[in-house]
Amino acid sequence: MADKAFESLKDIPLPDKLGYGAGNLGSGIVFQALNTYIVFYATAVLNIPGLLVGLAVGISIILDGFSDPVMGYISDRTRPGLLGRRHIYLLVGTLFTAVINTSLWGISPELPLNIKFLWLLAGVVLVKTFLTIFSTPYMAMGAELSCDYNERTSIQAIRSIFFIMGVFLASAVGLHLFFGPTPEYPLGQLNPESYRRMGLASSAAMLFFGLLTFYVTYKYIPRLHQNEEESIFGGAGIIGVLRGLMEELISALKNYDYRAVVLGYLFTNLTVAFFAALGLHVFTFTFRMTNTEIAVVVGLQFIFSMLSQPFWVGISARMDKKPAALMGLMLSFLAGLLLLAAVIFRGYVLRDYRLLIPYALLAGFGTGGLFTLPASMVADVIDVEEMRKGIRLEGVYYGGLTFAYKTSQSLAILLLGVFLDLIGFDAAREYQPDITVILLGLMLALGGMCFIVLAFISYRNYDLDRQKISRVQDKIERR
Repeated sequence: MADKAFESLKDIPLPDKLGYGAGNLGSGIVFQALNTYIVFYATAVLNIPGLLVGLAVGISIILDGFSDPVMGYISDRTRPGLLGRRHIYLLVGTLFTAVINTSLWGISPELPLNIKFLWLLAGVVLVKTFLTIFSTPYMAMGAELSCDYNERTSIQAIRSIFFIMGVFLASAVGLHLFFGPTPEYPLGQLNPESYRRMGLASSAAMLFFGLLTFYVTYKYIPRLHQNEEESIFGGAGIIGVLRGLMEELISALKNYDYRAVVLGYLFTNLTVAFFAALGLHVFTFTFRMTNTEIAVVVGLQFIFSMLSQPFWVGISARMDKKPAALMGLMLSFLAGLLLLAAVIFRGYVLRDYRLLIPYALLAGFGTGGLFTLPASMVADVIDVEEMRKGIRLEGVYYGGLTFAYKTSQSLAILLLGVFLDLIGFDAAREYQPDITVILLGLMLALGGMCFIVLAFISYRNYDLDRQKISRVQDKIERR
């Protein structure tokens, strides 16, 4: 039976939406810093071979792959208590992410290789684990805040604005603030002290905004939906817990619409992940841009992604969510064509980096909706599952979605670590061979476009719309 308190949560006050969304700013900064800088930091600053960096990230992929759905399952079945079934994990994830992230960016290049590698491996794995402990219950709570079709998109748009702001701060502003040139390091990206300062700042952001979200949304704990299920700690044993988790995951993936969203989200974020992991290499070596020039191009991309959010909320209300998502993919593909042209005609870009600005604007606008719409679509899928089974499992469903996101980010870094060795990238050289830098640019452009096509195919299979969800919610209320 649907929870009446949950059903009554439709129009959420704007300050509370902002307080909820702010949690994505701190976690977004930490996660984007990890994905933007970790390969460059490990290979070019710590001088760890690309193959070992790829191995470290590959191990983290395997471990992180289990953590998202497991965390969703656990939070779904945690007894509410004083801190709720979601908020206890927001608190734990915030505190431990801040501490471990600070340690990760403080590795000394002078340490023996085995120590640097083990420190890197442990840091990446633990930061990702505690980010999962925070982010999966956080995403699930966002779906619980409203049952209104359009209000869900509004909540996710605000959450996306904060996430994109975090990406912008970590990628563009962070590059400008922390990686300026010094007499010893004319290329600030090679200065180990820059990464220590960046690590401290990103950890402080995680701590502040994570605690802010905890405080603002704490009052909603009694009003959020609660499943009448046995606690995860209720004596089922580890085998019973794993069996229950697998059954729910298999059931979720059997849902045609959920599978379409998860695969589309995975492929879309592989495009974004390629930019995050490879972009600094391409801008530094392919186009020979300074840290300020990189900050301008990357910053404009993320600013337009943030500014596009009201458009995507409006267009999804007018056209519905699926057509809006397909439109975002088409714009992103056009942006990929512009980047491909920039690589082919690299000589012109070397003389004036501003030729990359049209690419940045179109890519930012196109990907803006692709941060927001999938999370709103999953909330609608959960309504369908509640109608069929009488239970809501936001944690498991959003665990699958965040797993798709993190898998895309980690796979991009893993492939990049191997690819850098294959094309002969030498971190000790200030200028790379022409064939190496051209291959870097082609990989970024063509790889991204291929994944956009796969995402387009996946999203076309999604079959829910406003009318169908309205009928589903009516059936839930009558039940």
